[in-house]
Amino acid sequence: MPAFNLKLPPPFEDAVKSMEREIMRFLMRSTGDRDDAMDLFQETWLRAYRAYPTLRSEDGLRPWIFRIASNLCRNRARDRMRRGRVISHESADCESVERRAPHHLNGGPETALHLKRSIARLPGKQGQALMMRKFAGFEYAEIGAALNCSAESARASVYQALKKLRLEE
Repeated sequence: MPAFNLKLPPPFEDAVKSMEREIMRFLMRSTGDRDDAMDLFQETWLRAYRAYPTLRSEDGLRPWIFRIASNLCRNRARDRMRRGRVISHESADCESVERRAPHHLNGGPETALHLKRSIARLPGKQGQALMMRKFAGFEYAEIGAALNCSAESARASVYQALKKLRLEE
């Protein structure tokens, strides 16, 4: 019988400890809302706990957890769009003024806020792939595994996201 070098995943508690901050940062960036991020954080780990016995290798742990988190973010965004949030004329006017304001503000809080809003307007996979690549330091293969696509598709999503952000400048 051949010997396999398959590393079993660590105990669940160790997995949580090793990735909880990274997952929370990802969810905060994805949702832009602390309460939503907290809800999704708990749901991510609950779903991971339930399915953890099916995970066969330590190698796929990180992308697997991020796939759960990104799917939950996508579902939350889709649910919100279905409900069709009502936006008052005042807030719509404020948003249009903000969009016309200069975006080159020397890297201050205004620039960070503009970047956050720009990323939020990107289509689902593009925004998530960009955040995983630029903010979480994922490799394209990991992004592909997390978003359930190929590494090439992940690379294309990041490229398209960056292209759209540059066009906004």
